[in-house]
Amino acid sequence: MMAKAWVLASRPNGMPTAENFRLEELPNRELADGEVRVTNRWLSVDPYMRGRMNDVKSYAPPFQLDQPMQGGAVGEVVESRSDQFKPGDMVQHMEGWRDEAVMKAEAVRPLPQLDVPPQAFLGQLGMPGMTAYVGLTRIAEVKEGDTVFVSAAAGAVGSTVVQIAKAMGCHVIGSAGGPDKCAWVQSLGADAVIDYKGDVPVVKALGEVARNGIDVYFDNVGGEHLDAALAHCRQGARFAICGMIDVYNTAEPTKLRYLPRIIATRARIQGFLVSDHVDCAAEFYRDMGGWLSDGKLKAQETVVDGLGRMPEAFLGLFQGGNTGKMLVRV
Repeated sequence: MMAKAWVLASRPNGMPTAENFRLEELPNRELADGEVRVTNRWLSVDPYMRGRMNDVKSYAPPFQLDQPMQGGAVGEVVESRSDQFKPGDMVQHMEGWRDEAVMKAEAVRPLPQLDVPPQAFLGQLGMPGMTAYVGLTRIAEVKEGDTVFVSAAAGAVGSTVVQIAKAMGCHVIGSAGGPDKCAWVQSLGADAVIDYKGDVPVVKALGEVARNGIDVYFDNVGGEHLDAALAHCRQGARFAICGMIDVYNTAEPTKLRYLPRIIATRARIQGFLVSDHVDCAAEFYRDMGGWLSDGKLKAQETVVDGLGRMPEAFLGLFQGGNTGKMLVRV
């Protein structure tokens, strides 16, 4: 059976549609020296991939038209011409959006030796989890007693932010869409949860549950959530800007009515990329492993079965279709 991959058929204007993707067969070829063949078992879909669908200069190169797309993946080595790997090894890499990948061994990493399911390394113990860890500990420099506000708290990154912040002794306020997601965020330990799909504007809802203001804002959304955080930030507040999913599919400018408050409060707003902080991997696995052992971390996954449903899973990210990490099981 021929391997298959999703290619970018056209660049979206606004919200992507199924017509922007095309499933194609990949040509078979023999391995060269130093290469491995991996059968993918789990594929990651992440909001940042939307930016790579645009032909613009950014921190990650754009996907090329009519070429296979990329993303995080976990799979099994089925053939190797490298001394680094043997058939049966479970590995992670960035040749996702396909059921089989052939690549140089240097592009593949063995899964860390932790007693968790392999797909965990695409979520809480992978890029999303490390993003949460870096944003809180390095960018926001969170400390015990801080009041932390996190948007998209039911997502892969946000739900981990909630749990790490609680493990570090913080008062945590999350925002999520709908009663079910809010209840789940509350079950993770959040002290208060805002339903941004409710009738109360986010800025008012946040004021009601953070009467003394917030010290840290972890932003996955942008838009009115960012503005609400500015409205209620305390002196010396720290904002870790991870993502702005609210504005990925629109050309409308974001209106920040409360932006001038950064002057009086001396707030610090800093964007970050987790790829700039790979040096903290050892402490990330140490701390996360300890919290896992202590029962302080819970993982939730939304699993879509089949490579053929990859675009469906991706588009679901922008429609509130996931609780926790969105994954495709190949």
